[in-house]
Amino acid sequence: MIKLFSLKQQKKDGEQLARTGQQKKASAAQLRIQKDINELNLPKTCATEFPDPNDLLNFKLTICPDEGFYRNGRFVFSFRVGPNYPHEPPKVKCETQVYHPNIDLEGNVCLNILREDWNPVLTISSIVYGLQFLFLEPNPEDPLNKEAADQLQSNRALFERNVLRAMQGHTVGDTQFEACLK
Repeated sequence: MIKLFSLKQQKKDGEQLARTGQQKKASAAQLRIQKDINELNLPKTCATEFPDPNDLLNFKLTICPDEGFYRNGRFVFSFRVGPNYPHEPPKVKCETQVYHPNIDLEGNVCLNILREDWNPVLTISSIVYGLQFLFLEPNPEDPLNKEAADQLQSNRALFERNVLRAMQGHTVGDTQFEACLK
């Protein structure tokens, strides 16, 4: 009888704490993102940053490719995980302006798993590896920056020079880029 009474009292105490705002129940998105982050095994070219350690739903990912067109660059992405995660993908934006076929000048990212191929079994780790792969193998077949995609297909050497110029902080076309070499 004592156990039953103590369980009822614990429930009552929990309800009272919830009413006074002292204790919040974690949402499904918060629980899942916590699991994803705990299981995250980042490659050496990537790092995460949580500006607010109490908010796992908003964080930054930095990718510093060590090979390919974008080697020695430093690219920062912001992640905003919505309340419907994992049933909807997080919103991912590239905060570093980059000359890339799959990232436009506003930071929108063309990665299939962030759109039509999203599936709730995918994790933050899947997105990290997808983003990293975009820097190793840009895909001119599915561009957001058509000029960069056309150039990659028609003149690979000029594309490589323009990527380097952009990362050095020079102008490419009509766009002035900020230096992002590490």
